[in-house]
Parts: sequence; C-alpha cells; structure tokens
Amino acid sequence: MTDFSNQWLNAIQAIEDLEDADFNAALIVEMERRAAAATTRPVRFSTPTFKEYETSELQSCGKNSFPAFSITAAGCALMCDHCEARILEPMIPAVKPEILDRKVRELIEHEDLQGFLLSGGSNRRNEINYSRFYPVIEKLKRDFPHLRVAIHTALTDEQGARDMEAAGVDTAMLDIIGAEETIKDVYHLDRPVEDFERTLDAVCSTSMQVSPHIVIGLHYGRILGEENALDIIARSTCQALVLVVIMPFYARPGTFVTPSTTDVGHIFMAAREKLGDRQLLLGCARPPGMHKRVTDAYAVMAGLDGIAFPADGAVAVADTIGRPFHQAHACCSVKLGQGLERGLSTLSNSSCAA
Repeated sequence: MTDFSNQWLNAIQAIEDLEDADFNAALIVEMERRAAAATTRPVRFSTPTFKEYETSELQSCGKNSFPAFSITAAGCALMCDHCEARILEPMIPAVKPEILDRKVRELIEHEDLQGFLLSGGSNRRNEINYSRFYPVIEKLKRDFPHLRVAIHTALTDEQGARDMEAAGVDTAMLDIIGAEETIKDVYHLDRPVEDFERTLDAVCSTSMQVSPHIVIGLHYGRILGEENALDIIARSTCQALVLVVIMPFYARPGTFVTPSTTDVGHIFMAAREKLGDRQLLLGCARPPGMHKRVTDAYAVMAGLDGIAFPADGAVAVADTIGRPFHQAHACCSVKLGQGLERGLSTLSNSSCAA
C-alpha cells in the first residue's frame, strides 16, 4: 500500500472549526489517495432560501429566490418512520393551484424569485397527484421563461413523467431505495425496489434534468441497500445524484440511531467511484452539529460536486485541498445552465458576491 504522509489529515485538524472533530484517519488517507477525484472538480455550496442560513464562512442573500411549496401543506398519508411529514413543515403551503400561482407571482415581483421546488405529502402508494397544478406551472413558465421548477416526483409511471415534462418542469427529484426491508418497514409501503427503478427510468426518458436521492442510513440508521441504490442509479442515464443522511430527531424517540460519519464517508467514496463524472450533491437533510461538520468535510474530500447549507469549516477544507468553490442560492438539485462550466458560471453570477 502506498505510504501517505497524512497531509490532508494534519491540515484539516488545524482548521479552527474542526479542531474538536473526530475524523477517521484511515478514511482520510484513502480520500487523499484518490485526491484526483476531488481536487480536479469545483464544489458548489448551495444556500437555497427556504430556510434561514448563515455560517462563519457563508451567508444567505436574504432573498426568497428559490422557495419550496407543499401542495398538501403539512399533510402526508404515508407517514414514513424517518420523517412523519415534518420535512414538509418549513415549506410554503399551496394546497390549491390558485394559491401557488398567486404566491409565485408575488415572490417574483417583490423578492426576485428565480425558481421553486414543488413538493407534498404522499398517498399510501407513495404517489403525489400534481395534475391540477400543471396548468399553473405551464402558464408561469410562459409568463416568466427564466423560472426554474423542480418537483419531488414520488413514484410515478411514464405517463406521469411525460405530464411533468409537458407542464414545463425542469428538474425531477425522487428517492431511490435499494432494500425491500426498508420499503416495507420504514415506508410502510407494499411496493418492490423495481418500482423505484422504473420511476427513475420513466423520468430519465424525458427531457427533464433528473436528480435521484439516496437517504444514507434510511433503515433506522443502519447501512442497508445504499450500495444497491447506487447501482440502480449507475444503470440509469441520470446525470446527478443527491445524497442525504438520516436525521433521527424527525422520528419517534428510540427508533433510529445516527449513522457514523465514517459510514457516511465510505458511501461518499463509493458514490464517486460508481458514478464517475456525474454530479454528486449533498442535500439539505443531515444531522446537525459536529456530525455535520465532519460529514461536510468528508463530502469535500471525497469529491462531491455540491453541498447544501455547508457547515462551518467546509469552505476551509475546500481551500486546504485545493478545490475552488462557488455559492448558489438555489436548490442543490437544480443545475442552472448546460454543462459544468456554463452551470458554474451561471451559479457564480447568481451569488451574493456577484
């Protein structure tokens, strides 16, 4: 085995925001060994405006430029064990098409809205019926061609995917679960892994950008099915993957444990290896505090391309290992512009610093 000098480990431990962090030395050595997977790629720090955000290194513009709307407000029939609909709480309720239309137009006029995420609670088959909202999206896109629209698809079929595309949705986002046990036990859902792969294939057959999500530790904090989910995504034609980490405080006390940062870091490396040059993004959901600081440091070192709401120290880690960064006030799943260079240019121009 090649002998590395622990250059990254020593330098990262000297970062003030990470001086109390408990890093896995062997994992960092392995990340340093694969340095080309990270240092040749710029990293995007996404700070969407659907929640307040500020660190010692980055801050929000303070504009509601990319909010999230829920068509079911805080309601969800599925009530998965890991979430119990609490992920919907910070979203703007828009339970009727006319409410969505009015609120989007008001935000465009008064707060320079650039796009939005459309989401909602699922029915008992893990489906969300957006059909009555499509005419609104279509008209908004005609009136405001710059508007970028992302949607949480849940499970759907080819016709459902085509309907999203026809309405003008730009980005389709969906969870990919790789273990039958997780679907049954955590989601309370009687559908096979293959239905998730079929949904991914359906949205990939459209012109929409597709950003599947994997929740690391979804099976009550255990690592189960993540590698299979990565294989499903590797077989698809999608160009981006969003990784998030389970947050036990959303669940009933005692049902979940927090995945170790070491396990999370290994999934990051596996994703980078399996998905080659596709975009890898660390999404909003992950445990807070020092766990988040270590997780985000691993994401930078493993070569992930984007991090939503980065923790203190993430920018310093990027500087330490030689990765340039850009800040963007949009959902991490939305890539503005076509191709990496044009996309980064557009994102840079949309940041506070521009």
